[in-house]
Amino acid sequence: MLTQNQIKQIRSLQQKKFRTELNQFVAEGPKLIEELIDSKYTFDCVYAKKEWIDNHSEKLLDKKISSIEINNKELDRISGLVSPNSALAVLKIPEENINMEIFGKELILVLDNIKDPGNMGTIIRTADWFGINHIICSESTVDAYNPKVVQATMGSIARVNIHYTDLEKLFSEISKKTSIYGTFTDGVNIHDVEADSKGVIVIGNESNGISTEFQSFIHKRISIPLFKTNDKKRPESLNASVATAIICYEFRKIK
Repeated sequence: MLTQNQIKQIRSLQQKKFRTELNQFVAEGPKLIEELIDSKYTFDCVYAKKEWIDNHSEKLLDKKISSIEINNKELDRISGLVSPNSALAVLKIPEENINMEIFGKELILVLDNIKDPGNMGTIIRTADWFGINHIICSESTVDAYNPKVVQATMGSIARVNIHYTDLEKLFSEISKKTSIYGTFTDGVNIHDVEADSKGVIVIGNESNGISTEFQSFIHKRISIPLFKTNDKKRPESLNASVATAIICYEFRKIK
């Protein structure tokens, strides 16, 4: 049975200040937890119903992961979901240091001031799909360990390395050794760009695009063409996660 202190601590991880203070985050649902069990992440504990623990006892033992059996009522009290599933895990937030050697050797995503947790989670999932191992975020980008972000990754957070840093400093260091592409509504049609499959793609804020102070570092301004119709009213821009998927697809077409 969970104590009040345990319940309070787990619930506190819904807030960034406590995730930072405790260096922990929450993951909910069987599929997500199963993905994380086989990843780089270190578990503090899994809180789950008896059936889930019985079905995973061998793997939990093998990975030396602690588990506590809880009932539906207890799960409801610690869950951040409207409809809690059968298991919730508390994990340690890893220290992610950027290895500067990766630049110029693989395709990398940089996120500037992405705010929506759903977009962030979907972008992580998209990066995983296209074999992108590293996402580098501005310090103002939404916390990747926000429970809504973690949930939206559908397990991809287990395979993609996420870093937060001062982007201006980063761009200053890498601008001379790797191609930097930025997404703009007035950029060159992505179909006409000779894309570097080992470059850096910068995705800007959902409403304002790439921050003004970073634009001078962009080597090539790219855009996704608007399909032409006779309609006069058209959307001003694409959703950030949708745009990321299209651009990653185009870059991965390079052989």
